[in-house]
Amino acid sequence: MGPQVICSTLFLACIFGDVNKIDTTGASEATARQDKLTVKGVQASYKLAEHDLKRMDQYKSIIIKVGNAKQMDPAVIAAIISRESRAGAALVDGWGDHGNGFGLMQVDKRHHIPRGAWNSEQHVTQGTEILIDSIKAIQRKFPNWPKEHQFKGGISAYNAGVRNVRTYERMDIGTTGNDYSSDVVARAQWYKRNGY
Repeated sequence: MGPQVICSTLFLACIFGDVNKIDTTGASEATARQDKLTVKGVQASYKLAEHDLKRMDQYKSIIIKVGNAKQMDPAVIAAIISRESRAGAALVDGWGDHGNGFGLMQVDKRHHIPRGAWNSEQHVTQGTEILIDSIKAIQRKFPNWPKEHQFKGGISAYNAGVRNVRTYERMDIGTTGNDYSSDVVARAQWYKRNGY
């Protein structure tokens, strides 16, 4: 990890907030069951992220490049890839979600025209742009929320839409597993400590 990434990562904390400062309850019991885990919460999220690390490392250079280009924390991109597609393991020919979600970041074809190959830089760029648009929409909707709350709200909106985010405390109700942003944040904190 060269100085450019470190510099960029420090800069990111100023733009969207610092993922390490976001409070999280981690994965629900239902999400933890994906890997037959006996733990839930933050520890389950860490385990899920760890289980995906070897596959994730195939995409690390793309994730860091896109993170730098889009000023998004690469750990958050990795966490979304882990949650959405298990770093590709949950996909069939690049598709998931009954044929509606495309690629590592599961871009929904019902709302977006997927770009690039399912595991390409172009795809990760598109998914990251969708995430940033979600964060900016939450910033507009809740201008008085602290930066980290807006960041977490944008992560939740990436999964269930901006309209689903009504309060900070209940933003994950209505997301997949009712734990989306908390699980992604916990996974991101783990990836940040493990080279992303």
